[in-house]
Amino acid sequence: MKDVREGSGDRLSVSPRVACVGAGHWGKNIIRNMDALGALGWICETDPTRRAEMAEDYPHVRTVASFEELLELDDVSAYAIATPAASHGQLTKMALERDKDVFVEKPLCLSVKEGEALVAMAECRGRVLMVGHLLWYHPAIRKLKELVDSGALGRIQYIYSNRLNFGQVRRAENILWSFAPHDISVILGLLNEAPDRVTSTGGNFLHEGIADVTVTHLHFPSGVKAHVFVSWLHPFKEQKLVVVGDAKMAVFDDAIASDKLTLYAHSIRWQQNVPVLNKASSDVVPVGGDEPLLEECREFLNSLVSRVPPLTDGREALRVLAVLEQSQRCLDGPGEQNDAGGRHTSTPQSQTSYFAHASSYVDDSVSIGEGTKIWHFCHVLRNSTVGKNCRLGQNVVLGPDVNIGNNVKIQNNVSVYEGVTLEDDVFCGPSMVFTNVHNPRSEIPRMHDLRMTHVGRGATLGANCTIICGVTIGEYAFVGAGAVVTRDVPPHALVLGNPARTAGWVCRCGHRLKLTDAERATCTECGSQLERDPSGLLVVATGGG
Repeated sequence: MKDVREGSGDRLSVSPRVACVGAGHWGKNIIRNMDALGALGWICETDPTRRAEMAEDYPHVRTVASFEELLELDDVSAYAIATPAASHGQLTKMALERDKDVFVEKPLCLSVKEGEALVAMAECRGRVLMVGHLLWYHPAIRKLKELVDSGALGRIQYIYSNRLNFGQVRRAENILWSFAPHDISVILGLLNEAPDRVTSTGGNFLHEGIADVTVTHLHFPSGVKAHVFVSWLHPFKEQKLVVVGDAKMAVFDDAIASDKLTLYAHSIRWQQNVPVLNKASSDVVPVGGDEPLLEECREFLNSLVSRVPPLTDGREALRVLAVLEQSQRCLDGPGEQNDAGGRHTSTPQSQTSYFAHASSYVDDSVSIGEGTKIWHFCHVLRNSTVGKNCRLGQNVVLGPDVNIGNNVKIQNNVSVYEGVTLEDDVFCGPSMVFTNVHNPRSEIPRMHDLRMTHVGRGATLGANCTIICGVTIGEYAFVGAGAVVTRDVPPHALVLGNPARTAGWVCRCGHRLKLTDAERATCTECGSQLERDPSGLLVVATGGG
């Protein structure tokens, strides 16, 4: 995540005028800061009492009663939206459709799909889209980011945040969507990675279906773990973020008036297999800067003038939305657990559990084996069968009507079309290609001319190779990267080139073999013994490793 641009507390020398939408609890603070920067031009508030208060407090700006009325004003070019979260997506869309720049309070909207459409619209139209992840404009968080990036805390091990209070109960969104976006944004930015597993639990106490307390756990590929605890049913206000490194620990406490960032040089050493704790004195880290919301408003105004994307732009908002959506799925589905944004699903055919990423589609009439993982942007089409413990990488398409064995690994950007069968333990390298019609034409339907392709157990199909339809790949054969297979490949054969020709033989373990004059071979890797017969190589004895 890039650094926040510096600025002073004074009004900008060149300042656009912004229409502020919503004058409620948080909206009035945005209005105050936009006015302090000389950028407040209009106030939109549906509540007549609040609208009258705003007109009295800011007599130099125009107040309107509806967003539609605001959209009809040609001289408004930028909006700051601080309405209930459920309306964020629609209001942002309406503004972008009019080619307006938008600053919208968190969250951007209530689904990743809607957020992606908004970000794409803003980028296509060349509009600024900024989301109010306020903590990134706090001087203490900026300093904490510097400490983490510089290695001052050592290797980060664990992060947790508590955002707790009594009150500010919402009905338009639950506590997760109301309180957690700020801390999730900071955790993702501090680590510069997305979690590969997200789980969340919560409790609904005041209103059925609206969580008042949630705890979200984030597991990252680097091994770091984090949790975010949020509640509006807490006896006192607490806003803490704790970053635990193997060299130092940092505590950001936003509920105290000063000295908000503190470092602890605690350490643990082992003596005769017994941990000995060494507590060190704490050191307050001095930070300066203006009110975070003033910095945030200034960032938006700077982007309007420079056309440089703001720190918390739409793309950053999508990363936060992905975690929120994953967490919400856990809250909505009793007994389900989210894993890297996906869902564990039981299929009617087999009643077995598998994982599919939220961005993927699995048709209803599909059988998926237990332990199989289906990653981003995949589609498993109707009447297909996928075995147990398979791995489908990003952008894989299967089917319709294909059969995949157990423990099959299909890497990114592979399509397995109707007519192709993969036995157990087959490996398909990235971007390799299957065909299923020998002489395709766009204008002539030829699905009745499908030619069957059969890939035997344990075969490897290298990256970017092409398998012309109607062939059989023998057991444990190895097709080299980029090869074009036009005829059957014997078991254990290594084929290379275009068209692919036999270039040697490989063992079941994938190690290349050297045949003796007696047409026999012993694998130097695993000890398997093979001999050649008219069909290729067959295992006649298996070594002990």
